Parts: sequence; C-alpha cells; structure tokens
Amino acid sequence: MFNYIEGKVVDKGENFVVIDCNGIGYEIQVSSHTLNSITYVNEIAKIFTYLQVKEDGISLYGFISKEEKNMFLKLISVNGIGPKMAIGILSGISVNELISAIVRQDVKMLCTIKGLGKKTAERLLVDLKDKTMPVETMFEDDNINKNFIDEATEALISLGVGKNEAYRLAKENASETASVEEIITKALRGMGN
Repeated sequence: MFNYIEGKVVDKGENFVVIDCNGIGYEIQVSSHTLNSITYVNEIAKIFTYLQVKEDGISLYGFISKEEKNMFLKLISVNGIGPKMAIGILSGISVNELISAIVRQDVKMLCTIKGLGKKTAERLLVDLKDKTMPVETMFEDDNINKNFIDEATEALISLGVGKNEAYRLAKENASETASVEEIITKALRGMGN
C-alpha cells in the first residue's frame, strides 16, 4: 500500500522512528541498521515501507534502502519467520553479510543472530538458497571472462548444482586463462572434496 514515506524524523527509539509526513506521524518499526542511518531528529528521511495488517492490529515496517526491504520480503516468505523476527535478523546482520551467509550456507553465522534458532536458520538457508541472486556483485573481477563463467554456471546447473552454488564454483575456479571446460572440471573436482 505504501511504497515509502518521506518526511521529517520527529522521534526515534530503540526499534522505531516517527516520520511526520504532511501533519501525520507514522510510527515505523525499523532494524538497528536503518535506525543508525538516521543520525538525528528533524532530518528529512525516506523510508521504504511494508504494511502488515492482522486481526489484532496494523504495523508499519521501514527500511533505509530498497535492498533491505527486498531482503525483508524474502525473509518473511520463509515459514516460521514473521516481520518482527525478520527485523531482528536485519538488526543482527547486514544485508550483504546475510546474502553471503546464504550463498555459503553458513548456519553457524546465522545462529549468532539473537532470537534465530538453528532449525529456523537451516530453513532460511534452504528456502532462500536460490532467491538471493544476483550474487555477481560479490565476486567482481574485470580480468576474468564473464561469458566463460556464465557458460560454466549454466553447465553446472544442468548437472543439478543449485544456481548460487554453480555461480560460486564457476567464479572460484575461473582465471584469466581458463577455458569453460577447465572451469567446469575444476569445479566438479572441488565438489568432490
């Protein structure tokens, strides 16, 4: 319903901000990352929002960036993770660190987040494994032929490797001189270890 709200920050607390937009004060639940991005009261802020309507009330959740909002939406798509837990996860880890943990399937890192148990962390990793693309931005290197990486990734996917894992393996095994076949061979050998 609301894509974003822009206005003057009139109050902020431990996990919320109040934005005055045309005389209406919107109380928005936010992650600590978003809260820390708003440095002082009376500044103008643009907060991307998600409106939750339930039988017992309406809640507004806010994010300093579209990337954080998109990750929130992915998190709440996981069975057992509601908006409050998703905000807690985003307070405990940055979006980039979360994407990295999902790509690496790092359950140990996720379990360090307050309120996130092992079973929920494992479910999160399974459910979001192929929903956190593009991971290309995490592995930039101008000297490597991107077409070769893409071809190797597609070949690995056709062999049953997950999308993120296929890209990671292709990128890790690529070099300035490696052919597509060499990338695939090295990637498959690496999977056997």
